[in-house]
Amino acid sequence: MRFISQTSSDGVTEQLFTLDEVPGVLWTPEDAAGARPLILMGHGGGQHKKAPGIVAGAHRFVTEGGFAVVALDAPNHGDRPKTEEFTRIVAELRAGMVAGEDVAARLATMHEFLAEQAVPEWQAALTAVQALDLVGAGPVGYWGMSMGCGLGVPFTAAEPRVRAAVLGLLGLDGLAEAAAQVTAPVQFLLQWDDDRVPRAEGLALFDALASADKTLHANPGKHGEVPEFETGSALQFFARHFG
Repeated sequence: MRFISQTSSDGVTEQLFTLDEVPGVLWTPEDAAGARPLILMGHGGGQHKKAPGIVAGAHRFVTEGGFAVVALDAPNHGDRPKTEEFTRIVAELRAGMVAGEDVAARLATMHEFLAEQAVPEWQAALTAVQALDLVGAGPVGYWGMSMGCGLGVPFTAAEPRVRAAVLGLLGLDGLAEAAAQVTAPVQFLLQWDDDRVPRAEGLALFDALASADKTLHANPGKHGEVPEFETGSALQFFARHFG
C-alpha cells in the first residue's frame, strides 16, 4: 500500500493511495488516532472513487460518525485502463439501451465480469487498511448503489468481516446466487419510479437477500434521485449495527 498524497479540510483528512496498482482513497477524521469503524464505498457505473456522491457520503460518515471510509476505482473505471473485453461489453450494453431493449441481462454480464476482479481487490484493500493504526480491526460496513450494489452483493457474500451493508438501485439479474449468501444486516434502497431498474426487479433482489435483518427504503423518483436524507439514514444504520 503506497500513499501518494494527503490533504485535510473541514475536519476530514483525505489520502490517495495505490494497492497493487489499484487506485484508492482513504478518508479519516483529522488527527485521527486509534481504531474505528470502516465503511467501504462502491461507486456507480461510469464513475470513480471520488465521484461527488461518494465524496459527500464519505465526509458525512467521517464527520458525523467518526468512521474511516475507503473507495477504490472499480476495474476499468477512474484512473484504471479499460480492457478490450470491457469496451465490447459496454458497447453492447449501450446499443441495447439505444434500441430500447431490456438490458438487465447485459448489465448483469458487465457486473459479473467486473466482480470477478473487484471482490478480491476489495478484500485486499480491507486487510491493508485495517492494518493502519488510525483504522485498526474495527467493525466494517459496505455501501454501494447501482453498480456499487452489483459488485457489493458478491463482496458482502464472500467477506465475513462485513457486519452491515447499504445496497440498492439494482435488480436480481445475475445476483441470485450471491444474494442467497448475504447474511449481514442490509438496508436496501429502491427508487419507486426508477427509469433504469424495473421496480419488480429491485424488489426481487431485496427478497433474495438471505439476511434475517433487512429493511427496504422505497422513495419516489428516478434512478439518480435518491433523497439526501438517505445518507443520514445509512449513517444511523451503520452506527446501530456497529454498537
